[in-house]
Amino acid sequence: MFGLIGHLTSLEHAQSVAHALGYPEYANQGLDFWCSAPPQIVDHFHVTSVTGQTIEGKYVESCFLPEMLVNRRIKAAIRKILNAMALAQKNEINITALGGFSSIIFEEFNLKDNSQVRNVSLEFDRFTTGNTHTAYVICRQVEQASAKLGIDLSQATIAVCGATGDIGSAVCRWLDRKTEVQELLLIARNQERLQGLQEELGRGKIMGLEEALPQADIIVWVASMPKGVEINPETLKKPCLIIDGGYPKNLGTKIQHPDVHILKGGIVEHSLDIDWKIMEIVSMDVPSRQMFACFAEAILLEFEQWHTNFSWGRNQITVTKMEQIGEASVKHGFQPLLSW
Repeated sequence: MFGLIGHLTSLEHAQSVAHALGYPEYANQGLDFWCSAPPQIVDHFHVTSVTGQTIEGKYVESCFLPEMLVNRRIKAAIRKILNAMALAQKNEINITALGGFSSIIFEEFNLKDNSQVRNVSLEFDRFTTGNTHTAYVICRQVEQASAKLGIDLSQATIAVCGATGDIGSAVCRWLDRKTEVQELLLIARNQERLQGLQEELGRGKIMGLEEALPQADIIVWVASMPKGVEINPETLKKPCLIIDGGYPKNLGTKIQHPDVHILKGGIVEHSLDIDWKIMEIVSMDVPSRQMFACFAEAILLEFEQWHTNFSWGRNQITVTKMEQIGEASVKHGFQPLLSW
């Protein structure tokens, strides 16, 4: 069995879907209440591969909300993720993906040092961040969507915002080694990490956000922020392709221009319907066929019986691992979302 640990996009979102998740008593509660709310298994479903294999999965709602980070409820955020992991393990789930901010919190606050959660000793090889598959899917979206728009990568400039993160650095490695992209612009807050990435790649210009975006034919946005960001579409190249790989995905609602094409990054479509409610609750366009690529990684690991933390630790994703999970992705009927 595989598991998915996720969270909702905001307090308002959480309140609005509490009935659908099965705990209507949460609907009128504020942030203080959600900080103390325990994780719950709210969905149980089956996924069938195009190979004919069928597996079983469960979705664990962590009750974490991005406002907890904005309002300095760090201890509550940490507790949410650890408790959700303990719940998944107690339910004997073989491999569980940490979705959205779950993996970011795990990495940023070194939760691997907190292996004991009450009476549960966490076995970290039961968990994966899903970042390898997410990075692979975003790279395939860059390749395929640019071709769709007539953007020649050999003459294109790609800006990667969040370049030093786990997904961002993996995307940079793939674009450097597997494509003929002309120029990479590296954007992140940590200058030391940026310089390390630049040295590793042997290329790439380190730039600030406002300087880089007007130069980019393609923008890969993989910086996850509790609060959104403002981008003026008039300053961007035309045409411009934006891969919104952050969470929550809000660039599409903020940037409205006919020549700026915004693609939901890190989303995959499956060939066969899945009878689950969680993708409808997080507003996927086609809930029975679409999902986050990080969640799909847990599904792939269960299909392949690779019960291991395939994606783990900061900046450990190699092109070889991306190719490996990519082959499994294609084998079991997944393809990158390409509609905007």
